[in-house]
Amino acid sequence: MRSKFFRIILIMALFNFLITVVAFAQEETTEETEEIVTEEVAEEMPFQESPESSGLEMFARKIVGSGLVDLFIQGGFVMWPILILVIWALATIIWKLVSLSYAKINLNDFLEKIIPLIEEKKYDEAVALCENTKGPVAIILHMGLLKADKGIEAVEKAIENAGVMEMAFLEKGFIPLSTTINLAPMFGFFGTVVGMIRAFRDIAAAGEVEPTIVASGIEIALITTAAGLAVAIPVQFFNNMFLGMVDGLVIDMQRGSEKLVETMVEHK
Repeated sequence: MRSKFFRIILIMALFNFLITVVAFAQEETTEETEEIVTEEVAEEMPFQESPESSGLEMFARKIVGSGLVDLFIQGGFVMWPILILVIWALATIIWKLVSLSYAKINLNDFLEKIIPLIEEKKYDEAVALCENTKGPVAIILHMGLLKADKGIEAVEKAIENAGVMEMAFLEKGFIPLSTTINLAPMFGFFGTVVGMIRAFRDIAAAGEVEPTIVASGIEIALITTAAGLAVAIPVQFFNNMFLGMVDGLVIDMQRGSEKLVETMVEHK
């Protein structure tokens, strides 16, 4: 259990770290721009709670910090769907990490306990052992042992059906992760286009090209692009990690079912 909680805390810390890095870089760029325009040393003023500030905004500033909230506001409306994707992906990652960690067992130890029972045809004890063991390996062997009195073909059919059901469960969660990986950068690039449109519109309205005129539009473009990538990169990492964990579980399922059928054939 300690390992599971440690991994969950590590996930949350990683997301917070990545977003904080982007926020810090953006704050430095903003300060440099203000120095060029005003030729004064700008100091970041602490956030002052005001009646105009919504309760949700004040709560967010206390939880994640004023820097990230300011960055979110500066990014414009495109930041909202990115935020929704972050919440969706984070919830999926936590659930997937806990479920896959729970499903993993030491296959060799499990087989050392159940194979002697099968060799002695103590199927009731083997079924009880499977019921008290977590994970998909124990589930498919349990379903196969329930058909032990009906022959090897019935056992193999039961294992195959149970394996299909367990595979469907193991594959849950990958659609939200892949959707986040694809949509987050797309929303970021959409924000880039929106920012550039605003920059050119400001140039057209002013009739001249000045850094201060296009700074606002370019700022939106950079913030949304960075936000989309900051979301997609860690989610891609966890998606690949989960695929590897699922592959390992599938291999264990194959090894366990093959060993069960082989033992039953040898001692029928």
